[in-house]
Amino acid sequence: MKLWRSDGGMEVRMVDITGKPPVYREAVAKGRIRLKPSTIRLIKKGRVEKGDVGSVARIAAILAVKKTPEIVPLCHPIPITGVDVDVSLKENSVEVDVRVRTTAKTGVEMEALTGVVAALLAVWDMVKKYEKDEAGQYPYTRIEDVRVVGKVKGRPPAPSGS
Repeated sequence: MKLWRSDGGMEVRMVDITGKPPVYREAVAKGRIRLKPSTIRLIKKGRVEKGDVGSVARIAAILAVKKTPEIVPLCHPIPITGVDVDVSLKENSVEVDVRVRTTAKTGVEMEALTGVVAALLAVWDMVKKYEKDEAGQYPYTRIEDVRVVGKVKGRPPAPSGS
């Protein structure tokens, strides 16, 4: 595979998936944002000035999943058939899990990852007021451990209760 053109520039192209058949695909990604314990308490009590952190994180994730091809340059636009977002509070963090489903010619890992990152950024935006130190910096706050934790290609899982 040629990475560099003779003039020193890189070749860039979208992978051709024309000949691939549509297949059920699913990906799950997760990540977390570390926050001060005092910020976690505000979220738990529903005292964040901007509103419901969990709801905004879920909406941000869903919107980002649907916009992934606009954000990730070589990502194919594919039909998203389902998105599940779980937002959970831990002692010193907010964790986000995003599950994305499709029937398409390519996977949904990028969509799941994009959803996680957008949700975590939305959380940061909502609580930044409480996370700043005296100098206006964020010494404790950090997004971490964003990763794909599972994927499926082929037959969708059987519905619960079957």
